[in-house]
Amino acid sequence: MDHYLTPLALHTACGWDLPENPLFSVVSGITNCGYREEAPKAFTTDCYIISLKKVTSGTLLYGRRPYDHTSGSMLFVKPRQVLESQSIHFDEQSFFIIVHEDYLLGHDLHRRLGEHRYFDYEVNEALHLSPREEALILGLYATIQGEYSTNQDQYSRELILGHLASMLTYAQRFYVRQFRNRALVEGKTITRFHHALAAYYQQGTLQKEGLPSVNFLAQRLDVSPRYLSDSLKSETGKTAMEHLHLFLISEAKHLLKTADKGVAEIAYMLGFEDASYFSRLFKKQVGITPLEFKTN
Repeated sequence: MDHYLTPLALHTACGWDLPENPLFSVVSGITNCGYREEAPKAFTTDCYIISLKKVTSGTLLYGRRPYDHTSGSMLFVKPRQVLESQSIHFDEQSFFIIVHEDYLLGHDLHRRLGEHRYFDYEVNEALHLSPREEALILGLYATIQGEYSTNQDQYSRELILGHLASMLTYAQRFYVRQFRNRALVEGKTITRFHHALAAYYQQGTLQKEGLPSVNFLAQRLDVSPRYLSDSLKSETGKTAMEHLHLFLISEAKHLLKTADKGVAEIAYMLGFEDASYFSRLFKKQVGITPLEFKTN
């Protein structure tokens, strides 16, 4: 698998014009990547890639899985994430913004990129833009492209990264809208999350395997852990881990009142290896210890 250290190396491999800046580039108006069409081409980079893509034919793989290329969807790739193209052809409105890690050093966006959790989303969690949203993103891209294409000076980097920060913040806003819309179409994530938890508990897996991880539950729902927590946070204000704890405490209350078992036994029944941790969590959520709750 090829790994490209710089935007220049990626441009050269794709057959694009050489970049105006060794650590930052923009590409638009292309129809294909320039790779040989008879074979897939997988690669990684040391760059962030932000793209509005409209794929007219071919397959784009992200993390070795097919990426949904519905018109007007955005792609967010972090450094060293695997991308692969197979006979890929783009609509001319597609664009790529390629940002080397070093271009961000010393800038606030270097820290803020970690807050944009969608760089860790999976391929089935693409950001699908409405026509109005797409027009806004294209407008921001045009501004970035204009600044990139002029003679760059001491202000260029600050202006480019400022507009890029705005684009990423808008993407965050649009994801919140997408969470809400998908909840209406597919059912609320919290409902499906509770169903997955209930099934895990009723099948006895809790006693056999212990507490389910957020990764495990996300896999059951066919989403990434980050997307699951962000979707739940958008719907309810609480993360996946917080909902897991609430579910377990609810079951603990029932068992404490109905089962003829001690606090430690109930903790183990609910998948806790450490009864003291269970007691601390219970008191944090309920305000009293499990023993106090049982005897009241």
